[in-house]
Amino acid sequence: MPSTLIKNANIVNDGKVMASDLRIRNQRIETICTDIAAHPNEQVIDAKGAYLLPGMIDDQVHFREPGLTHKGTIASESSAAVAGGITSYMEMPNVNPSTTTLEALAQKYAIASASSLANYAFYLGATEDNIEQIKRLDPSKHCGVKVFMGASTGDLLVENPTALEAIFRESPTLIVTHCESGPVIAHNRQALLQSKSELTIEDHPKLRDTEACFASSSYAVNLAKQYDSQLHVLHITSEKELSLFDAGSVASKKITAEACVHHLWFTEDDYPRLGNLLKCNPSIKSKQDRDALIQALQTGKIDIIATDHAPHTFAEKQHVYDQAPAGLPLVQHALLTLMDHVAQGRMTLPQVVEKTAHNPATRYAIQDRGFIREGYYADLVLIDRASPTIATHQNSLYLCGWTPFDGHTFRSKIVATWVNGQQVYNGQQVSTRPSPAQPLIFNR
Repeated sequence: MPSTLIKNANIVNDGKVMASDLRIRNQRIETICTDIAAHPNEQVIDAKGAYLLPGMIDDQVHFREPGLTHKGTIASESSAAVAGGITSYMEMPNVNPSTTTLEALAQKYAIASASSLANYAFYLGATEDNIEQIKRLDPSKHCGVKVFMGASTGDLLVENPTALEAIFRESPTLIVTHCESGPVIAHNRQALLQSKSELTIEDHPKLRDTEACFASSSYAVNLAKQYDSQLHVLHITSEKELSLFDAGSVASKKITAEACVHHLWFTEDDYPRLGNLLKCNPSIKSKQDRDALIQALQTGKIDIIATDHAPHTFAEKQHVYDQAPAGLPLVQHALLTLMDHVAQGRMTLPQVVEKTAHNPATRYAIQDRGFIREGYYADLVLIDRASPTIATHQNSLYLCGWTPFDGHTFRSKIVATWVNGQQVYNGQQVSTRPSPAQPLIFNR
């Protein structure tokens, strides 16, 4: 593959914004400096002052394959991801059948090797009786074990204390948790139904409230401290939970926290407008909670920003509240929401890069990704902060065909995305060339 020279970019990396050129050769970043002279037959792209970021590493997505492919596939959702500047992802086990064995994990890697446009890794799902499978995970190949501590169904729900203790004691990889307390949610439901015959979407943050989250996340943190585990708590949604985490560099922590783009964007005031389209677990809560999450990103209490991309069909979302599934499609517009936060002064560009690329790479010990450095893989996204993007159901690339941002005009535009040095998105279309994607490797 011929080399590519990106001229006149504003490179955002390691806490700085620097005007520079960058050359890509053989999948990797070869040179970063000003005024690089073009080689004969080299592809030259004039960035015209647009911002070049390391591609987002999304540590939490649900791409629905196998078994739920009417909602999404690894091919369809990774295409939407690269159009949104996401170059690597880690995918969750609640598919059909659930990914609870090493054999099932291998099957998903095989699907991704044939169809994914972005680099990939997959979590093993914990059950109350698959500890022997968990102990066999390869820390260099497998990103982690996912534990649903409440708020799930079937064999992926792990509530038995003995099973949880075994996971926290024995897991050879990072443990990531969905934390909502089933007993607290059941108590809230009973209380809400004393005054009404059925629940509606406006009840969602009351049903799955702060106490349901805190009861479970504090339990997870206590287990991690007891067994000296590596724990990453997914999608923190409430101000109260922030007391469980320490500020500081992600590299020095054994217990880390994540926020998701929809919890940084929407509030409970959006439920009447969007209805069940906004239903997700854990729930979107108050403006105070949202603003506290943004503040925690700035102080370092929250280490990573992810999506929890979870598509369902529009028809499924039209069911009555209790029957409508929880989850939103988000990968195509995640970085654009963060660019809007930057424009509004809520975050800085270096903070966005830290939380979406540097910190995921550091926390998971991902080999040669997450930074714009010579010798690293050329996983890159070019963003024009002066060109708007209108999000509509019609121009979303998700198989489910809708977006919660329908009608919103973002202030920025994804101009191009590269995965392992190959351009996979040109600002208009996703590439149809053979995919350059690779499985993620972890140095641990």
